[in-house]
Amino acid sequence: MSSDFETYEQDFATLTAEVTNKIGRIPKLSGEEKTQLVLNVDKQLEEVRELLEQMDLEVREIPIQSRAMYNSRLKSYKQEMEKLEKDFKRSRIAYSDEVRNELLGEDAGSSENQLIKLREERAHLLDNTEKLERSSRRLEAGYQIAVETEQVGQEVLANLHSDREKIQRARERLRETDANLGKSSRILTGMLRRIIQNRILVFVLGAIILLTIILAIYFNLRGH
Repeated sequence: MSSDFETYEQDFATLTAEVTNKIGRIPKLSGEEKTQLVLNVDKQLEEVRELLEQMDLEVREIPIQSRAMYNSRLKSYKQEMEKLEKDFKRSRIAYSDEVRNELLGEDAGSSENQLIKLREERAHLLDNTEKLERSSRRLEAGYQIAVETEQVGQEVLANLHSDREKIQRARERLRETDANLGKSSRILTGMLRRIIQNRILVFVLGAIILLTIILAIYFNLRGH
């Protein structure tokens, strides 16, 4: 699983290097060449976003004990992506201003207020876009926390189930031990009873023999 993540990392590094180079070239170009470069960068940024999504999915499949390291790497890649998007937005704003100035030509001076208003609306739109992106990242972080919590809960339940089975086995062994102790106790009680009975019998027999001897001696003495 980590090998797939590392493959995505290599693709990410290659793509972001190309995008960074192209964003730096945008201000130096003009006309159709600049338009094509802007469209190409926009397409490659979409590919980078898809790569990040794949990397995010891979991280969720990595065991929890190894996931922290990959999460940290993924976070740095997302931050790099945010920087690229901001740089690209600035380049696109400058590019849009150039195109508008070319189209307006001499009338640009007379419509300065309209351009200011358009810039304000564009800045407001970019601000809203960034807010949406931050909300989306928070939702992704919340979802990831929920997934990790679910996995931890499943592991806890599995451990509890295992502990329950161990306790049940221990109880069964304890019941077997109690049964064996009860059986042993009954056997020992029976043996003790027989020992007492045998001792009483020996005592009675001894008393009878002793009495017989005494009587025999007594009658012999009277006969003489």
